[in-house]
Amino acid sequence: MAEELTPETPDEAEEPIKQRKNSLYPAVSDELAENMKTGWADTELRDLEPIPQADRTAARRAALSRRFPGERLVIPSGNLKTRSNDTEYAFRPSTEYAYLTGDHTHDSVLVLEPTGEGHEATVHLLPRSDRENGEFWLDGQGELWVGRRYSLTESEQRLGIPAKDVRELAERLRGATGPVRVVRGHDAAVEAALTDKVTAERDEELRVYLSEARLVKDAFEIGELERACASTARGFEDVVRVLDKAQATSERYIEGTFFLRARVEGNDIGYGSICAAGPHATTLHWVRNDGPVRPGDLLLLDAGVETTTLYTADVTRTLPINGRFSDLQRKIYDAVYEAQEAGIAAVKPGAVFRDFHDAAQRVLAEKLVEWGLVEGPVERVLELGLHRRWTLHGTGHMLGMDVHDCAAARTEAYVDGVLEPGMCLTVEPGLYFQADDLTVPEEYRGIGVRIEDDILVTEDGNRNLSAALPRRSDEVEAWMAGLQG
Repeated sequence: MAEELTPETPDEAEEPIKQRKNSLYPAVSDELAENMKTGWADTELRDLEPIPQADRTAARRAALSRRFPGERLVIPSGNLKTRSNDTEYAFRPSTEYAYLTGDHTHDSVLVLEPTGEGHEATVHLLPRSDRENGEFWLDGQGELWVGRRYSLTESEQRLGIPAKDVRELAERLRGATGPVRVVRGHDAAVEAALTDKVTAERDEELRVYLSEARLVKDAFEIGELERACASTARGFEDVVRVLDKAQATSERYIEGTFFLRARVEGNDIGYGSICAAGPHATTLHWVRNDGPVRPGDLLLLDAGVETTTLYTADVTRTLPINGRFSDLQRKIYDAVYEAQEAGIAAVKPGAVFRDFHDAAQRVLAEKLVEWGLVEGPVERVLELGLHRRWTLHGTGHMLGMDVHDCAAARTEAYVDGVLEPGMCLTVEPGLYFQADDLTVPEEYRGIGVRIEDDILVTEDGNRNLSAALPRRSDEVEAWMAGLQG
């Protein structure tokens, strides 16, 4: 990685940018500084097309304006986060900001200023790098280091929102009057500028509204979720094709294989991939992915591609590493499949959100009683939650720009809410027999099975967006055989 020349504290935009401490270069000469200011072609992009979702983001801002009339609304994208010393994690904007603008840049802020008839939206962005003070080539975030930024004019064309220099925003916010709300947790400088103007309770109302606004997806969002699921299916196929190589290395080979598909076809993975082989499959969020991949064991792969517009799939398949389920593995897998079928069947308009969870859990409880692992009757098991020793988690969650989408929504609007067309959720029952669980026969120990699909609520029922991946145990074996030749 190239040595940056950024100063330790490049805070003053008007001051000449200085070199980083311990640079291998001597001080910048006056002649070099002057040379770097000139001789650059005009690269302004003209007649840019709006981003595909520009009409959707405009409608979302209009709905937000109607919900909070007469109030200034501030929604930051967030800042770069340090990974180590002077390197940063890859940036991903706050969901609220991206949902309302379609923009993915860091240090940006959407502000809705109240007017007599609603709000005037402005997106505050970093402009092109300054060449007069050397920012573009000496600052570690200058364009010669990290790439060209869109100009404010270009951003206006792309986003359909007036754009201003974000570096002037803090002062304007400090002088703001009237009621203000801000989405917290993304930009400490923005919050500091508003510290005496906002309250936690009012800000939480804004966050909750923006979470609940995403419960029902529009046509653009559904299309993006379909794309995410299609790419994810191809990523699972990639993994099956290289299982022999994973057996010679580790779960990391599986992780890397899926990651390649996510980066080629999308923005990234939507969450840390769970590549859990053998007894690791009984750990719900196994993301260390450093264990062996052995024939005869199961691989629980829970992964999703995030599209370039930040919508993610969330799919799980449990696969026999050698291509064939053992009798016991098949029995457990088929029980989970039956539970998932019952859960998916309960997803329909007018149903209570909890219905699919209850339907799937009942099937799993019945199987546990049938196998003699817990004493019935089933109603008693469900009432006391005794099955949860082996089922562990809820059967699903909303899905969208966040893998656990709409998480700030009120309970009455989400978990206790009613399903509507356009909602998208996961259905993902599982059975997990821990390696040290002495309450089950030894042959069960270390087996974990989960099957997860992304289900869209439709006008007349539901549609499985991830149906390209087989689910029935015999179909899974045939699919794997076909891919492995």
